[in-house]
Amino acid sequence: MKRIFAAVKIAPDANFISIYTQLKAALRHDRINWVPLQNVHLTLKFFGEVPDEQIEAIDETLRQASERHKPFGMQLFGTGIFGSSYDPHVVWFGIRQSEQISALASDVLDAVVPLGFPRDRQNFRPHLTIGRIKRIADKNIFQQAIHKYSDTSIQEIKVESFELIESKLLPEGPVYTVLERYGI
Repeated sequence: MKRIFAAVKIAPDANFISIYTQLKAALRHDRINWVPLQNVHLTLKFFGEVPDEQIEAIDETLRQASERHKPFGMQLFGTGIFGSSYDPHVVWFGIRQSEQISALASDVLDAVVPLGFPRDRQNFRPHLTIGRIKRIADKNIFQQAIHKYSDTSIQEIKVESFELIESKLLPEGPVYTVLERYGI
Protein backbone atom coordinates (compact mmCIF):
# COMPACT_ATOMS: atom_id res chain seq x y z
CA MET A 1 0.00 0.00 0.00
CA LYS A 2 1.11 3.49 -0.83
CA ARG A 3 -0.47 6.82 0.11
CA ILE A 4 -0.49 8.69 -3.21
CA PHE A 5 -1.75 11.82 -4.95
CA ALA A 6 -1.46 13.51 -8.35
CA ALA A 7 -0.14 17.07 -8.27
CA VAL A 8 1.58 19.91 -10.07
CA LYS A 9 4.85 20.56 -8.23
CA ILE A 10 5.75 24.21 -7.69
CA ALA A 11 9.29 25.58 -7.68
CA PRO A 12 8.97 28.74 -5.54
CA ASP A 13 10.67 31.84 -6.93
CA ALA A 14 12.16 34.72 -4.87
CA ASN A 15 8.84 36.59 -4.59
CA PHE A 16 6.99 33.44 -3.44
CA ILE A 17 9.68 32.75 -0.83
CA SER A 18 9.61 36.39 0.34
CA ILE A 19 5.83 36.44 0.88
CA TYR A 20 5.87 32.98 2.48
CA THR A 21 8.68 34.05 4.85
CA GLN A 22 6.93 37.33 5.73
CA LEU A 23 3.70 35.45 6.53
CA LYS A 24 5.58 32.98 8.73
CA ALA A 25 7.25 35.86 10.59
CA ALA A 26 3.98 37.79 11.03
CA LEU A 27 2.25 34.65 12.34
CA ARG A 28 5.15 33.32 14.43
CA HIS A 29 3.07 33.41 17.64
CA ASP A 30 0.44 31.14 16.10
CA ARG A 31 0.77 27.37 15.93
CA ILE A 32 0.84 26.66 12.20
CA ASN A 33 2.44 23.66 10.51
CA TRP A 34 4.04 25.38 7.51
CA VAL A 35 4.48 23.32 4.36
CA PRO A 36 8.21 23.07 3.58
CA LEU A 37 9.02 24.92 0.35
CA GLN A 38 10.22 21.71 -1.33
CA ASN A 39 6.77 20.15 -0.73
CA VAL A 40 4.62 22.96 -2.18
CA HIS A 41 2.23 21.62 -4.82
CA LEU A 42 -1.22 21.94 -6.36
CA THR A 43 -3.16 18.74 -5.69
CA LEU A 44 -5.14 17.45 -8.66
CA LYS A 45 -6.37 14.24 -6.97
CA PHE A 46 -5.68 12.70 -3.58
CA PHE A 47 -6.05 8.91 -3.82
CA GLY A 48 -5.20 7.94 -0.24
CA GLU A 49 -3.88 4.47 0.59
CA VAL A 50 -3.77 2.43 -2.62
CA PRO A 51 -2.70 -1.22 -3.08
CA ASP A 52 0.55 -1.48 -5.06
CA GLU A 53 -1.11 -3.55 -7.79
CA GLN A 54 -3.58 -0.72 -8.52
CA ILE A 55 -0.90 1.93 -9.00
CA GLU A 56 -0.03 0.64 -12.49
CA ALA A 57 -3.61 1.28 -13.69
CA ILE A 58 -3.57 4.76 -12.14
CA ASP A 59 -0.21 5.45 -13.83
CA GLU A 60 -1.53 4.44 -17.26
CA THR A 61 -4.72 6.46 -16.82
CA LEU A 62 -2.77 9.58 -15.77
CA ARG A 63 -0.38 9.11 -18.71
CA GLN A 64 -3.34 9.03 -21.12
CA ALA A 65 -4.86 12.13 -19.47
CA SER A 66 -1.56 14.01 -19.78
CA GLU A 67 -1.48 13.41 -23.53
CA ARG A 68 -4.70 15.41 -23.93
CA HIS A 69 -3.13 18.65 -22.62
CA LYS A 70 -0.53 21.21 -23.64
CA PRO A 71 1.76 23.36 -21.43
CA PHE A 72 0.14 26.50 -20.05
CA GLY A 73 0.77 29.43 -17.74
CA MET A 74 -0.77 29.85 -14.32
CA GLN A 75 -0.64 32.77 -11.89
CA LEU A 76 -0.35 32.33 -8.13
CA PHE A 77 -2.31 35.22 -6.68
CA GLY A 78 -3.44 36.20 -3.20
CA THR A 79 -3.68 34.56 0.18
CA GLY A 80 -6.67 33.15 1.97
CA ILE A 81 -7.94 30.59 4.42
CA PHE A 82 -10.20 27.56 4.49
CA GLY A 83 -12.52 27.46 7.45
CA SER A 84 -14.22 30.50 8.92
CA SER A 85 -12.40 33.67 9.96
CA TYR A 86 -13.10 32.62 13.56
CA ASP A 87 -11.95 29.02 13.07
CA PRO A 88 -9.48 28.88 10.17
CA HIS A 89 -7.88 25.53 9.27
CA VAL A 90 -5.62 26.18 6.27
CA VAL A 91 -3.60 29.10 4.89
CA TRP A 92 -3.30 29.05 1.09
CA PHE A 93 -1.92 30.88 -1.90
CA GLY A 94 -4.59 31.21 -4.57
CA ILE A 95 -4.54 30.66 -8.30
CA ARG A 96 -6.07 33.15 -10.68
CA GLN A 97 -8.91 31.62 -12.68
CA SER A 98 -7.28 29.32 -15.21
CA GLU A 99 -9.35 27.30 -17.65
CA GLN A 100 -6.33 25.10 -18.38
CA ILE A 101 -5.70 24.02 -14.78
CA SER A 102 -9.42 23.42 -14.27
CA ALA A 103 -9.54 21.34 -17.48
CA LEU A 104 -6.48 19.31 -16.46
CA ALA A 105 -7.88 18.66 -12.99
CA SER A 106 -11.30 17.75 -14.38
CA ASP A 107 -9.72 15.35 -16.87
CA VAL A 108 -7.66 13.66 -14.13
CA LEU A 109 -10.67 13.44 -11.80
CA ASP A 110 -12.93 11.98 -14.50
CA ALA A 111 -10.26 9.58 -15.79
CA VAL A 112 -9.79 7.78 -12.46
CA VAL A 113 -13.51 7.31 -11.68
CA PRO A 114 -13.64 3.95 -13.56
CA LEU A 115 -10.71 2.79 -11.39
CA GLY A 116 -12.82 3.23 -8.26
CA PHE A 117 -11.78 6.77 -7.29
CA PRO A 118 -14.91 8.94 -7.33
CA ARG A 119 -14.73 12.70 -7.74
CA ASP A 120 -14.49 14.58 -4.46
CA ARG A 121 -17.74 15.93 -3.00
CA GLN A 122 -16.40 19.48 -3.25
CA ASN A 123 -15.71 21.22 -6.54
CA PHE A 124 -12.06 21.56 -7.52
CA ARG A 125 -10.73 24.84 -6.11
CA PRO A 126 -7.12 25.33 -7.20
CA HIS A 127 -4.84 26.51 -4.39
CA LEU A 128 -1.51 25.79 -2.73
CA THR A 129 -1.77 24.86 0.93
CA ILE A 130 1.10 26.63 2.67
CA GLY A 131 0.11 26.07 6.30
CA ARG A 132 -2.18 23.98 8.49
CA ILE A 133 -3.46 25.95 11.46
CA LYS A 134 -3.40 24.38 14.92
CA ARG A 135 -3.97 27.48 17.10
CA ILE A 136 -4.29 31.23 16.55
CA ALA A 137 -2.92 33.47 19.31
CA ASP A 138 -4.58 36.71 18.12
CA LYS A 139 -7.30 36.53 15.46
CA ASN A 140 -6.96 40.23 14.54
CA ILE A 141 -3.23 39.96 13.87
CA PHE A 142 -3.82 36.72 11.94
CA GLN A 143 -6.54 38.28 9.75
CA GLN A 144 -4.41 41.37 9.07
CA ALA A 145 -1.45 39.24 7.99
CA ILE A 146 -3.60 37.14 5.63
CA HIS A 147 -5.40 40.20 4.25
CA LYS A 148 -2.08 42.00 3.58
CA TYR A 149 -1.38 39.60 0.69
CA SER A 150 -4.97 38.83 -0.39
CA ASP A 151 -4.61 40.94 -3.55
CA THR A 152 -0.96 40.26 -4.34
CA SER A 153 0.65 38.59 -7.34
CA ILE A 154 2.87 35.83 -5.99
CA GLN A 155 4.40 33.97 -8.95
CA GLU A 156 3.90 33.10 -12.62
CA ILE A 157 4.17 29.35 -13.25
CA LYS A 158 4.66 27.47 -16.51
CA VAL A 159 2.90 24.13 -16.10
CA GLU A 160 4.59 21.52 -18.30
CA SER A 161 3.98 18.39 -16.24
CA PHE A 162 2.30 16.86 -13.23
CA GLU A 163 3.34 13.98 -11.02
CA LEU A 164 2.14 10.93 -9.16
CA ILE A 165 3.59 11.33 -5.67
CA GLU A 166 3.87 9.00 -2.70
CA SER A 167 3.46 10.63 0.71
CA LYS A 168 4.96 8.93 3.75
CA LEU A 169 3.71 10.46 6.99
CA LEU A 170 6.46 10.79 9.58
CA PRO A 171 6.38 12.54 12.99
CA GLU A 172 8.48 15.40 11.57
CA GLY A 173 6.16 15.80 8.58
CA PRO A 174 5.41 14.12 5.26
CA VAL A 175 8.14 12.93 2.92
CA TYR A 176 7.23 13.03 -0.78
CA THR A 177 8.63 10.73 -3.44
CA VAL A 178 7.80 11.27 -7.11
CA LEU A 179 6.69 7.91 -8.55
CA GLU A 180 5.96 9.12 -12.10
CA ARG A 181 6.12 12.39 -14.05
CA TYR A 182 3.70 13.17 -16.89
CA GLY A 183 4.65 15.77 -19.48
CA ILE A 184 1.86 17.78 -21.01
